[in-house]
Amino acid sequence: MSRMILKGINLEKSYDNAVLKTKVLKGVDIELKEGEFVSIMGKSGSGKSTLLNILSSLDAPDNGELYFEGRKITHLEEEEAAKLRRESFGFVFQLPKMVRNLSIMDNILLPSVSYRKNKKELIAKAQELMKKIGIEQIADNRISQASGGQLQRAGICRALINDPKILFADEPTGALDSKTGQEVLELFSTLHAEGKSILMVTHDIQVASRADRVIFMKDGFLVGEIKPGADRKEGLKKIQEAVNSL
Repeated sequence: MSRMILKGINLEKSYDNAVLKTKVLKGVDIELKEGEFVSIMGKSGSGKSTLLNILSSLDAPDNGELYFEGRKITHLEEEEAAKLRRESFGFVFQLPKMVRNLSIMDNILLPSVSYRKNKKELIAKAQELMKKIGIEQIADNRISQASGGQLQRAGICRALINDPKILFADEPTGALDSKTGQEVLELFSTLHAEGKSILMVTHDIQVASRADRVIFMKDGFLVGEIKPGADRKEGLKKIQEAVNSL
């Protein structure tokens, strides 16, 4: 049986503005096992991106507890949280956050710059990742010379450069056309098949159907969960029915 790698208990989060205080997460319990692919779905404002940010230590909960590999990481000092993210977590966003005056290769290497590792070994690893993901031919290109799909693939390479234990993804196909989105989705399926733990926020049922489990959020609560199973058609049907009920 796979071990638990990430666990959130009774997570709560509120945000203040000039007028009112909005509670975004309302006592969320969630677990991720090693090698598991979990998708989180819900309407805009349901709290799914906030939950992802807290689980990945980009934000802290107001209440509740968060554990990574059995270690409590709820309220780490920022330096310690940054070290955890750098060493154990990888991030893929809807719009890849690239440094425009650097090459694709240099952007991929950015998370590893503070490591005392052999640069030749890091470059070799980046080249291996780029070849695997199909962008080795643009290693020396500037950001302005790459397509949206190529940039997202580069973002995935960058997320993997330090061999993270968990890959967090927030709408990774949301800004791509259907063909490119499908290609990126296949990459995530391959990473999952290779044993990578993945936690992904998505609004796309096609994307969610690749996961081991799909969790549904509404108004800051987890309101349901399904396992799509091996039958893709049946899995899509179950997910669509769950989405329609939100």
